[in-house]
Amino acid sequence: MEPMHKISKVKIRSLQLDDYAQLSQSFTRTYSDGSDVFWSREQIEKLITIFPEGQIVVVADNKIVGCALSIIVDYDMVKNDHTYASVTGQETFNTHNPEGNILYGIEVFIHPEFRGLRLARRMYDYRKELCETLNLKAIMFGGRIPNYHKYAQDLRPKEYIHKVSKKEIFDPVLTFQLSNDFHVRKVMTNYLPNDEESCHYACLLQWDNIYYQPPTQEFVPQKTTIRLGLVQWQMRSYKTIDDVFEQVEFFVDAVSDYKSDFILFPEYFNAPLMAKFNHLGESQAIRELAKYTNEMRKRFINLAISYNINIITGSMPQLRGNDLYNVGFLCRRDGTYETYEKIHVTPDETKSWGLSGGKVIKTFDTDCAKIGILICYDVEYPELTRIMADQGMQVLFVPFLTDTQNGYSRVRICAQARAIENECFVVIAGSVGNLPRVHNMDIQYAQSGVFTPCDFAFPTDGKCAEATPNTEMILVSDVDLNLLNELHTYGSVRNLKDRRNDLYELRLKK
Repeated sequence: MEPMHKISKVKIRSLQLDDYAQLSQSFTRTYSDGSDVFWSREQIEKLITIFPEGQIVVVADNKIVGCALSIIVDYDMVKNDHTYASVTGQETFNTHNPEGNILYGIEVFIHPEFRGLRLARRMYDYRKELCETLNLKAIMFGGRIPNYHKYAQDLRPKEYIHKVSKKEIFDPVLTFQLSNDFHVRKVMTNYLPNDEESCHYACLLQWDNIYYQPPTQEFVPQKTTIRLGLVQWQMRSYKTIDDVFEQVEFFVDAVSDYKSDFILFPEYFNAPLMAKFNHLGESQAIRELAKYTNEMRKRFINLAISYNINIITGSMPQLRGNDLYNVGFLCRRDGTYETYEKIHVTPDETKSWGLSGGKVIKTFDTDCAKIGILICYDVEYPELTRIMADQGMQVLFVPFLTDTQNGYSRVRICAQARAIENECFVVIAGSVGNLPRVHNMDIQYAQSGVFTPCDFAFPTDGKCAEATPNTEMILVSDVDLNLLNELHTYGSVRNLKDRRNDLYELRLKK
């Protein structure tokens, strides 16, 4: 539809009581019983008094051509069936609750001569920004379906809504709301008793604030931008565990000086300690190395507390009875820790060391983000990361050890794929150099990095930061978790949301 007016200047501003005369002359709410009504001056004055930021007008070339009114209510009041009269307190607005968590829209209108200029969209964008600013859970309101009366004989409301969503039917209200990212929560009856066009039905429409944070008693709010520190570890000769931790503490100290939230070490970074057991067979040597693991865990926990940083310890061998596993530890800065396990062991780990695969697939809560950790070969199995993504993982950490560039390419390319598939950040850290006196650990190749999804808010190649290949160094990089929230909802593609769960599914067996 071509707009009837062309405008040269447009703005959104707060509704003022002085605007009432112009509003009352230009706008009416027309109901199907033929009555034309408008808000009284007293009603507008009360809305401006109790919730001024919720009442706005669109001004085009110094003329008010649109208006949007809203109140705040509690979610429990509107999550189920309700009427317009009940939610507005019979239009007294006594239901407005500044401590509520829902921005409830009670009116939007545009002058008929100024429709088709997307002015209503501007008001909805304002409401969304207001909802985010006030940390409200959602925007909700009852939406009419004024074209339903044309199809009521053949379609139930649910069928009509489905066809509108598929663009098989046009509805001037519902089509617009769906295009503005609102979803239909349910169908309500008698929302507006006089709405004959909608056959007395209305859609309970909802737009979710992806940045909403539930009220908490915590003193420090959860961060949205977190800083990651990666250690590209140089394999060199160490005679004792004290020698190893002198270098470990050096890196923890350096990364924490940059106020990093996490530090990631590589897989088997402690392998140099096997040199003293080189006279033994390979499977016996690594079992001797496993005897250091408990002590290393304790030292990492102390460092996490002392340097106020969450440490992901890479990995190291651990004996449980007669079985040998490849494990690591998430050592939180509050002193707690959790264990993660390598699920898929490589053929060489089985052949040379008799390693067993772990059985626990899980995500971890931290003070910054929900994270996942996969050790090297595990990142080449997309199912693991997808399960973690379904559990809400935001950052995946991958400590790895690869001897050739071929092996490194498998880890790196799969890590980038996991970032795209699961709309998350993926962080990889490996070792470089060589260990001539350690059997089965001769050479290493690595280029550590931080990878992102590929969309407008991220680097075009999905690379946030990369280390220099085969050089000992640290890499520090920031990632913004809010960008993931936006991607999940507004991304040009949405790999998580658009999965065809009606055709296939992925689940844990235990």
